[in-house]
Amino acid sequence: MTATRRQAREWAIQMLTAADVNPPDDVRMFMDSFWEEIALGLPDDRSEPVAVKGKLKAFAEERVAGVLEKRDEIDAIISPLLENWDFYRLGTVERAVLRMGIWELGNTDVPRPVVINEAIDLVNWFSSPRSRQIVNGILDKYAKSLP
Repeated sequence: MTATRRQAREWAIQMLTAADVNPPDDVRMFMDSFWEEIALGLPDDRSEPVAVKGKLKAFAEERVAGVLEKRDEIDAIISPLLENWDFYRLGTVERAVLRMGIWELGNTDVPRPVVINEAIDLVNWFSSPRSRQIVNGILDKYAKSLP
Protein backbone atom coordinates (compact mmCIF):
# COMPACT_ATOMS: atom_id res chain seq x y z
CA MET A 1 0.00 0.00 0.00
CA THR A 2 1.27 3.46 -0.89
CA ALA A 3 0.42 5.86 1.89
CA THR A 4 -0.37 9.53 1.37
CA ARG A 5 -0.84 12.58 3.56
CA ARG A 6 -4.55 11.81 3.41
CA GLN A 7 -3.88 8.37 4.91
CA ALA A 8 -1.64 9.97 7.54
CA ARG A 9 -4.49 12.31 8.46
CA GLU A 10 -6.84 9.33 8.70
CA TRP A 11 -4.43 7.64 11.11
CA ALA A 12 -4.16 10.85 13.11
CA ILE A 13 -7.97 11.06 13.38
CA GLN A 14 -8.13 7.44 14.50
CA MET A 15 -5.57 8.14 17.21
CA LEU A 16 -7.25 11.39 18.29
CA THR A 17 -10.64 9.68 18.49
CA ALA A 18 -9.17 6.90 20.63
CA ALA A 19 -7.40 9.45 22.82
CA ASP A 20 -10.63 11.39 23.29
CA VAL A 21 -12.42 8.28 24.54
CA ASN A 22 -9.50 6.99 26.60
CA PRO A 23 -6.89 9.72 27.22
CA PRO A 24 -3.37 8.29 27.21
CA ASP A 25 -0.95 8.86 30.09
CA ASP A 26 2.03 8.51 27.77
CA VAL A 27 1.44 9.91 24.28
CA ARG A 28 4.59 8.34 22.81
CA MET A 29 3.63 4.89 24.07
CA PHE A 30 0.06 5.43 22.85
CA MET A 31 1.25 6.27 19.32
CA ASP A 32 3.75 3.39 19.27
CA SER A 33 0.95 1.00 20.21
CA PHE A 34 -1.20 2.36 17.39
CA TRP A 35 1.58 1.85 14.84
CA GLU A 36 2.11 -1.71 16.05
CA GLU A 37 -1.57 -2.47 15.48
CA ILE A 38 -1.44 -0.94 11.99
CA ALA A 39 1.63 -3.03 11.18
CA LEU A 40 -0.07 -6.23 12.35
CA GLY A 41 -3.40 -5.52 10.77
CA LEU A 42 -6.60 -6.17 12.66
CA PRO A 43 -8.66 -9.32 12.07
CA ASP A 44 -11.64 -7.34 10.78
CA ASP A 45 -9.51 -4.78 8.94
CA ARG A 46 -9.99 -4.90 5.18
CA SER A 47 -6.82 -2.97 4.43
CA GLU A 48 -3.43 -4.57 4.18
CA PRO A 49 -1.09 -4.36 7.17
CA VAL A 50 1.40 -1.57 6.66
CA ALA A 51 4.57 -0.50 8.42
CA VAL A 52 4.39 3.26 8.72
CA LYS A 53 7.64 5.16 8.94
CA GLY A 54 9.35 8.28 7.72
CA LYS A 55 7.65 11.51 6.74
CA LEU A 56 4.07 10.26 6.85
CA LYS A 57 4.48 8.79 10.32
CA ALA A 58 6.02 12.07 11.48
CA PHE A 59 3.20 13.99 9.75
CA ALA A 60 0.53 12.04 11.65
CA GLU A 61 2.39 12.10 14.96
CA GLU A 62 2.97 15.85 14.73
CA ARG A 63 -0.77 16.38 14.48
CA VAL A 64 -1.66 13.98 17.27
CA ALA A 65 0.97 15.32 19.67
CA GLY A 66 0.13 18.93 18.77
CA VAL A 67 -3.60 18.48 19.29
CA LEU A 68 -3.19 16.58 22.55
CA GLU A 69 -0.74 19.17 23.87
CA LYS A 70 -3.04 22.11 23.03
CA ARG A 71 -6.38 20.39 23.44
CA ASP A 72 -7.77 22.78 26.06
CA GLU A 73 -6.73 25.83 24.02
CA ILE A 74 -8.23 24.33 20.86
CA ASP A 75 -11.49 23.47 22.64
CA ALA A 76 -11.66 27.07 23.89
CA ILE A 77 -11.41 28.22 20.25
CA ILE A 78 -14.08 25.81 19.03
CA SER A 79 -16.71 26.42 21.74
CA PRO A 80 -17.59 30.04 20.86
CA LEU A 81 -17.67 29.17 17.15
CA LEU A 82 -20.50 26.70 17.79
CA GLU A 83 -23.62 28.77 17.30
CA ASN A 84 -26.62 27.41 19.18
CA TRP A 85 -24.73 24.20 19.94
CA ASP A 86 -22.84 22.92 22.97
CA PHE A 87 -19.33 21.51 22.65
CA TYR A 88 -20.21 18.35 24.57
CA ARG A 89 -22.91 17.54 21.99
CA LEU A 90 -20.36 17.13 19.19
CA GLY A 91 -19.61 13.55 18.23
CA THR A 92 -16.19 12.11 19.03
CA VAL A 93 -15.15 12.08 15.37
CA GLU A 94 -16.35 15.62 14.83
CA ARG A 95 -14.35 16.79 17.86
CA ALA A 96 -11.24 15.02 16.60
CA VAL A 97 -11.55 16.46 13.10
CA LEU A 98 -12.25 19.97 14.37
CA ARG A 99 -9.37 19.84 16.83
CA MET A 100 -6.94 18.69 14.16
CA GLY A 101 -8.25 21.27 11.69
CA ILE A 102 -7.90 24.12 14.20
CA TRP A 103 -4.41 22.91 15.11
CA GLU A 104 -3.35 22.67 11.46
CA LEU A 105 -4.73 26.12 10.63
CA GLY A 106 -2.83 27.69 13.50
CA ASN A 107 0.38 25.68 13.50
CA THR A 108 1.30 24.65 9.95
CA ASP A 109 1.89 26.20 6.58
CA VAL A 110 -0.65 23.91 4.90
CA PRO A 111 -2.92 26.18 2.83
CA ARG A 112 -6.20 26.96 4.58
CA PRO A 113 -8.43 25.58 1.80
CA VAL A 114 -6.48 22.29 1.91
CA VAL A 115 -6.91 21.98 5.69
CA ILE A 116 -10.64 22.68 5.45
CA ASN A 117 -11.22 20.35 2.49
CA GLU A 118 -9.27 17.53 4.15
CA ALA A 119 -11.28 18.00 7.36
CA ILE A 120 -14.56 17.90 5.44
CA ASP A 121 -13.50 14.74 3.63
CA LEU A 122 -12.36 13.10 6.88
CA VAL A 123 -15.57 13.82 8.76
CA ASN A 124 -17.57 12.70 5.74
CA TRP A 125 -15.62 9.42 5.65
CA PHE A 126 -15.56 8.67 9.40
CA SER A 127 -18.90 10.13 10.42
CA SER A 128 -21.87 11.39 8.48
CA PRO A 129 -22.23 13.64 5.44
CA ARG A 130 -24.35 15.92 7.63
CA SER A 131 -21.33 16.60 9.85
CA ARG A 132 -19.46 18.24 7.01
CA GLN A 133 -21.58 21.40 7.35
CA ILE A 134 -20.62 22.03 10.96
CA VAL A 135 -16.94 21.23 10.33
CA ASN A 136 -16.86 23.47 7.26
CA GLY A 137 -18.60 26.33 9.08
CA ILE A 138 -16.40 26.25 12.17
CA LEU A 139 -13.09 25.87 10.35
CA ASP A 140 -14.05 28.54 7.84
CA LYS A 141 -14.93 31.00 10.63
CA TYR A 142 -11.69 30.27 12.41
CA ALA A 143 -9.61 30.55 9.22
CA LYS A 144 -11.15 33.96 8.47
CA SER A 145 -10.22 35.16 11.97
CA LEU A 146 -6.53 34.40 11.42
CA PRO A 147 -4.13 37.07 10.16
